[in-house]
Amino acid sequence: MSGLKNSPFGKRLRASQQETDDGTPRRNRPRINSVFGVSPAGSATPSLDSRPTTSSDSSGGPDSPVDPPRVARDYGDRFVPSRDTGDMRTSYHLMEQEPSTPSKKNRIIPSESDALKEQANALFSSILHTEVTPPSPHRPSSPTRPPVASTSAAPPSTPTRRRLFAYSSPSRSNPSTPSRRLDTPTDEAYSMSPVRAQSRQLLESPRRQLRSVCKTPYRVLDAPELAEDFYLNLVDWSSTNVLGVGLGSCVYLWTAHNAAVSKLCDLAESRDTISSVSWVQKGSTLAVGTLSGTLHVYDASTLQLIRTYPQAHGQRIGAIAWNAHILSSGSRDRMVHHRDVREADTRPFKRCQGHKQEVCGLKWSGDGGPSSANLASGGNDNKVCIWDLRGSRRAAAGLPNAGRPVPGTSSGDDAGAGDIPLWKFHEHTAAVKALAWDPHVSGVLATGGGTQDKHIRFWNTGTGTMLNELDTGSQVCNLIWSLTSHELVSTHGFSSTTAQNQICIWKYPTLNMVASLTGHTNRVLYLAMSPDGETIVTGAGDETLRFWNAFPKKESSEREKDSRLDYGKLIR
Repeated sequence: MSGLKNSPFGKRLRASQQETDDGTPRRNRPRINSVFGVSPAGSATPSLDSRPTTSSDSSGGPDSPVDPPRVARDYGDRFVPSRDTGDMRTSYHLMEQEPSTPSKKNRIIPSESDALKEQANALFSSILHTEVTPPSPHRPSSPTRPPVASTSAAPPSTPTRRRLFAYSSPSRSNPSTPSRRLDTPTDEAYSMSPVRAQSRQLLESPRRQLRSVCKTPYRVLDAPELAEDFYLNLVDWSSTNVLGVGLGSCVYLWTAHNAAVSKLCDLAESRDTISSVSWVQKGSTLAVGTLSGTLHVYDASTLQLIRTYPQAHGQRIGAIAWNAHILSSGSRDRMVHHRDVREADTRPFKRCQGHKQEVCGLKWSGDGGPSSANLASGGNDNKVCIWDLRGSRRAAAGLPNAGRPVPGTSSGDDAGAGDIPLWKFHEHTAAVKALAWDPHVSGVLATGGGTQDKHIRFWNTGTGTMLNELDTGSQVCNLIWSLTSHELVSTHGFSSTTAQNQICIWKYPTLNMVASLTGHTNRVLYLAMSPDGETIVTGAGDETLRFWNAFPKKESSEREKDSRLDYGKLIR
């Protein structure tokens, strides 16, 4: 018996008896201080309750009501939540996704591995949802948050009486009821897999294979004196598979099929420097712009000078674009000139002024042929202009967002008239050099901003609206669309992240990164594509040209396959 008194159970029993001997729990007794004695009811000891208290005098006023003592509930040492009706992410401690609009400081720049992670996370979430919340007639098939309790108390309802154990024959009571589970050979009871049948279907289903891209260049060429200037365009690849590169005062031609190198011109005698090169669509003629504002046109097959425009612009020519026989040039003098190379006249037949600073990007669209193509120009004033040489004034008069006439210019049809842009986009916050027309979708233009912008924006030039935008986290130097797949290549320079000087391949319109190519040690300022659309060449301030196998071969359509009606191939 003495052992029971000294046991923990006996001690707790005696303590409970002492608390309830006088009918007052111990927690409600007055607290005794070992130094000052018992604290009287009318003492000046401040109360911890924030509510105002009124002192009752000895005249016998009415006593204030006293709150009944709170009874502490006895909880167990474990808490097992009910995960059936709760939120799956909260119950299983899953990490929350990133906010849809993160701040600039916490913005995550997309990387190549994001596509793989996104695919794996989607598969994991689907399997977890299937395993945790299997569809059943008593439980919903998808997890939902518990409903919020209403403020108004609902009247109590009597639960429906129901027999828990009852026997009924499925064939007699309800003929439509399926047979027993174990009669089905494919039931989960006979499966050796640790996951359910729906999860097995997800795991065994074919997933989208991400295209693999070789991360190393298959050829590297030295390019001494390749200028590191963001506003120049010194590399271009012709449709005849000849690469033209401007190095210092010379222009070199590199033939791809035999790696032969030839010098096209040397402007050292005139103390001039190459600032831009551009091939005509046929690949037979190369236009060369210089720092002095001179424009040269060469025959690539004979390496002969065809035409020279000595004062094409007042300052350097940083951008050149061809549209059949029309040669367009953009300069630091903020003008865009259009010349017909078939005519002997050196004066431009049209001048366009829509930029307030240097024009550093020019691209003609190939939609509808040379006669109906539009010209896109990007400038150091952070603006993008769309020009229609056929009817800019007619379009400007009828469209609400058309540009306004430039002050100080007339509206005549002579060469001195300042043309009006069809559209003018102001969303970029840095110089716009990167321009690329989508060859797969008519009227879609991609533009890239410089160091302070770091964005690639996509425009519908038919309506003048922005379709989408992508924050690359680094300076966008060049853009070019793939000819074999709906993908876009961008080259970069200065970056706000750890990755710099990279070449990125993006899938459109999802804008997921397909691959990221690195190797240059300086800004990747120059970009060109081979005529077959499989290879790209990049140039940087590290004075190297790197060739990458970026895209797969173009799949031949059914029309291009051999036809049985082609009797010319049947002749032996």
